[in-house]
Amino acid sequence: MKILVIDGQGGGVGKAIVSALKQSMPDQPVIGLGTNVQATTAMLKAGADYAATGENAIRYQCRSADVIIGVSGILHANSMMGEVSPAIAAAVSLSEAEKILIPLERCGLRIAGVGVQSLDALIREGVRMVGELAGQTER
Repeated sequence: MKILVIDGQGGGVGKAIVSALKQSMPDQPVIGLGTNVQATTAMLKAGADYAATGENAIRYQCRSADVIIGVSGILHANSMMGEVSPAIAAAVSLSEAEKILIPLERCGLRIAGVGVQSLDALIREGVRMVGELAGQTER
């Protein structure tokens, strides 16, 4: 199963997602994709098995992904202070991968029906969903 974690800015959310995925599914390869080198580096430090940076890498990897996880802004062109280009948002959106989105209002998107939760709780739920798709149970 090809799992992509996409993040930008300082990479803190991506780092937390990668760390939680590796803790929950240590044998499952995880690819960290950053809109910038800081985000990519943070995900590598958290344990991503592979990583790449930039629009082209994200667009290319989305074509063959099984699961894409990141903040809701990865579907929203120009979110993350413009780091998510329209091409990145389109690549994520058009990918046949299952998308697991962490709803952060900082990205300029509000999702009705989603109550306020801590970032840690949202990441735990996202990782649980990835594990479910991977046929694994939470550790």
